[in-house]
Amino acid sequence: MHENLFEPLTMGAIETRNRIHMAPLTRARADIPSLVPNEMMVTYYRQRASAGLIISEATGISVEGAGWPAAPGIWSREQVEGWKAVTRAVHEEGGQIVLQLWHMGRLVHPDFLGGEAPVSASATTAPGHAHTYEGRKDYEPARALSVEEIARVVEDYRKAAQNAKEAGFDGVQLHGANGYLVDQFLRDGTNHRDDEYGGPPENRVRFLREVLTALVDVWGPERVGLRLSPNGETQGCDDSDPAATFGAAAEVAQALGIAFLELRQPGPEGTFGSTEVPQQDALIRRIYKGPLILNSDYTPEEAARDVASGRCDAVSFGRPFISNPDLPARIARGAELAPNVNVPHSWYGRGPEGYIDYPALEEASIDA
Repeated sequence: MHENLFEPLTMGAIETRNRIHMAPLTRARADIPSLVPNEMMVTYYRQRASAGLIISEATGISVEGAGWPAAPGIWSREQVEGWKAVTRAVHEEGGQIVLQLWHMGRLVHPDFLGGEAPVSASATTAPGHAHTYEGRKDYEPARALSVEEIARVVEDYRKAAQNAKEAGFDGVQLHGANGYLVDQFLRDGTNHRDDEYGGPPENRVRFLREVLTALVDVWGPERVGLRLSPNGETQGCDDSDPAATFGAAAEVAQALGIAFLELRQPGPEGTFGSTEVPQQDALIRRIYKGPLILNSDYTPEEAARDVASGRCDAVSFGRPFISNPDLPARIARGAELAPNVNVPHSWYGRGPEGYIDYPALEEASIDA
């Protein structure tokens, strides 16, 4: 029934053994305050190495861009060494893993910045509350990056990509979704600039193009991916014409020839965010000719259907991979998927509970 999910897929220089990919999942288990990956994270990723491709949790490229408690970074020597243990474990199990590069922009609370204001495309303030080490706090106003500072941020991405290569990853994915910095530049709801980075979509994709170009310079296009969330508001980030904006973004991806494009597209009945804004994958599929990965609320049956129809080439599963470390094996056998329990507390907890204590199928059968 799901045979097509177990066909190999070529994504640039990355050859996946199946089309059941692991979506990026923030889990907040890195050491504090160093934000270095630890042995618990090594175990977590090793357990899930049967995914066709693991897209790592979002990983901060710099102190300026990191604003989630205990989320890992990739700017320090110690962080690189910590990630080496993770990539080694995944490769020992025959898996592949790319690092998702993350700058949170205006969603970084000043508590993470020594009291300084966060940065964004424009001087705006995100709605809602930030998660800090002292609990939830209101977001505070961001300041607009100058043109000179934008060039510096692009270099931060380049250095992070170089560090990811040294850490042994199989490639990198640019986090351009979910209302973070790249998304703040893309969408006209958060980008109010009147220079070469603002205005029409062709200008608003400039930052995206410059960052992707820097990543391609380090890795080559065949090991660089991109994640976008092209429909609906996310963390206060929205756009008046998603087709024009994300069509322009897809043109950038196509022109640079990157290895893959992942789209997070909730629907009107999404279980973790919902929207009535139409999904944009059909439009993007016509523009970007490389492998397309879709994400958000997929069942195995829906994934097999969309791969069979050609709507996408693979599906990235998020929450199912939390409680089913051997998700591909379960899908292959038609086994019932274990539900997430004790959520969302366990998503962002500090210990092993709800993180590395979910058994594989064989272990669960023995326990039963």
